[in-house]
Amino acid sequence: MEQIQKKDDELIQLVTFSIGEEEFGVDILKVQEIIRTMEITKVPRAQAFVEGVINLRGKVIPIIDLRRRFGLVSKSHDKHTRIIVIEINNMIVGFVVDSVSEVLRIPSSTVEPPPPVVAGMDSEYINGVGKLQDRLLILLDLDKLLSSADIEALTQM
Repeated sequence: MEQIQKKDDELIQLVTFSIGEEEFGVDILKVQEIIRTMEITKVPRAQAFVEGVINLRGKVIPIIDLRRRFGLVSKSHDKHTRIIVIEINNMIVGFVVDSVSEVLRIPSSTVEPPPPVVAGMDSEYINGVGKLQDRLLILLDLDKLLSSADIEALTQM
């Protein structure tokens, strides 16, 4: 019983961001940096959700539009648009999001398992749903966001 109590008190530290009306969170330890959008070079015959590549301090990084990855309508970049640079399966990838909100600490006890469908997305990408006082936060499982075939295609770019 004591072990359960300890887990409930554990804080999860997240970077939160928005895509459309939904708010998402990812484990802060997975995030390398958050940058403003820059010129993205298109890559011929890339998957639909791949926006292109950027040169970030001498490294070429594939950029994925999370709106398109989730099957939402693309939106032109504005002053709030950010690229979240993340390491997935030993690969550095940038995810385009509408805006980055904050770094948040939430108790793990406020996180529930995902329902089968959340915000029109398959729950396979989702670790859980965090219940905050006035809103819900969808916690993404970054390792499942890209399939092994997606990662293979990205390494070929």
